[in-house]
Amino acid sequence: MLRVGLTGSLGSGKSTAAKLFAARGAHLLNADDLGRELMQPGQPVYDAIVERFGQSILLPDRKLDRGAIARIVFSDPAALRDLNAIVHPATIARQSELVDSLSATDPHGIAIIESALIFETEHGGGWRDRFDRILLLTAPEADRIARFIQRANPNPTPAERATHEAEARRRLAQQLPEDQKAKLADAILTNDGNLANLEAQINQLWPELQRAARTR
Repeated sequence: MLRVGLTGSLGSGKSTAAKLFAARGAHLLNADDLGRELMQPGQPVYDAIVERFGQSILLPDRKLDRGAIARIVFSDPAALRDLNAIVHPATIARQSELVDSLSATDPHGIAIIESALIFETEHGGGWRDRFDRILLLTAPEADRIARFIQRANPNPTPAERATHEAEARRRLAQQLPEDQKAKLADAILTNDGNLANLEAQINQLWPELQRAARTR
């Protein structure tokens, strides 16, 4: 099975690209979704997060308040490193398990692993050991911030917009700049907001991925 990492900065449109790959037959794994599953009550990751950050990050139903955690870690680099040290190894291990399971039934298939922090994570071994190809999705910074704001609040007041924009910039500052990621990626997809343009790029790349998968 060909293991393809699909990465890009916050708001670059990774989920849109992932759906286009899925429509062509790729198996999709989303690192954020896997992380959320591991952060549910009863999971070791959940217990470790509560031990590190305390009861204040729990909602009344005892689930983690992800917003509260985000506010802590994106203003405290040490807290962010601690959170990543808890979540990333478990998420990467789960990704590996799922890819192995998919490979058993579809050995020449293509697994697209969507993750914002492929290059940034310090855990799980080298990213080159975990992926056969890395695809980088790029987008203008203004578009990335606009998408983040839209997800956070579709109809923000000017004050709320300013708050969300500041939060987006804080998060982007924690990620490797796009120009540095571009030097590491095997292929670059550009998301300028034109879906047809993005789909055309994926149509061009897909046969190459299929050929690589068949020779695995």
